[in-house]
Amino acid sequence: MDARVSFITLGVSDLQRSLVYYRDILGLKPRSILDNVVFFELGATWLALYPHELLAEDAGVPSEGGGFRGVTLAHNVRSPEEVDALLAIGAQGGGHLVKAGHKAFWGGYTGYFADPDGHLWEVAWNPDFPHV
Repeated sequence: MDARVSFITLGVSDLQRSLVYYRDILGLKPRSILDNVVFFELGATWLALYPHELLAEDAGVPSEGGGFRGVTLAHNVRSPEEVDALLAIGAQGGGHLVKAGHKAFWGGYTGYFADPDGHLWEVAWNPDFPHV
């Protein structure tokens, strides 16, 4: 297997609400908007929004369940100030702040927000890792 992730697909409860959040709040540019799926190109990786029930059906698993999903998405930025700024943006439009920006045990600065469906995004400045 090649070491890469081509698509990240988030199961969402309201496709239109999620489109507005990711496009208008986070500023992502949709590459394609279809009846049941929205695609955003993120460099070499794509982000897709797809109705939660249909994604579960496609995978052949039950759609019910909640709480921590065991997955976070991460976005590295160039400075601690950018962490705080992006956390504030992520908390708008139906998203919410989960963990405020703080100094991390590994030497950087990090925090978390959740999108309207509870998908967790870590925003981090790491002095030892490629930032962008």
